[in-house]
Amino acid sequence: MPAPTDPVAARAHLTEVLMRTGAADRSALAELYRLTSSKLFGICLRICGERQAAEDVLQEVYLTVWKRAGTFEPGRASPITWLATIARNRAIDWHRARGNRASIPIDDAPDIADDRPIASETMIVDDESRRLHLCLDALEDRQRLAIRTAFFDGLTYAELADRQGVPLGTMKSWVRRGLQRLKECVSHDG
Repeated sequence: MPAPTDPVAARAHLTEVLMRTGAADRSALAELYRLTSSKLFGICLRICGERQAAEDVLQEVYLTVWKRAGTFEPGRASPITWLATIARNRAIDWHRARGNRASIPIDDAPDIADDRPIASETMIVDDESRRLHLCLDALEDRQRLAIRTAFFDGLTYAELADRQGVPLGTMKSWVRRGLQRLKECVSHDG
């Protein structure tokens, strides 16, 4: 199930997942990892400065979360703040345990290579997709069918007209009027 896009709902969802993790729900831990690992890995990498070390520390972070999730108190901190604190502390512990080894300044550390879109981009795309499908559903049946078939199946106007048994000009009009209504609906709701 995708995470909610509304920030308040997303926080509530993350709180609920963290509480389920505290009740020893393994699937909740897996979801918690999916929702938070990129951010927590970034924290670990910035402090550790080494990818392998950050991965090792991140594993320790989730072991700690598994053991301590039952102590999380939603009223005291947001779930991501609580998790980020654990990640920061584990990474600092790792750094201190290394001693005074030479390291590069944090400004010289490489950027995190994560090809997944950031949450705000995902939320925008999900919202636009939802809005488009709602607007498509509001079209007349023949316009909706013509547009979906043309754009999702790649049929030409002539192929659409043949399938529907209508003249080519009629099919072009259906699609043109449907696209105009779709454009108005999408821009009106946005």
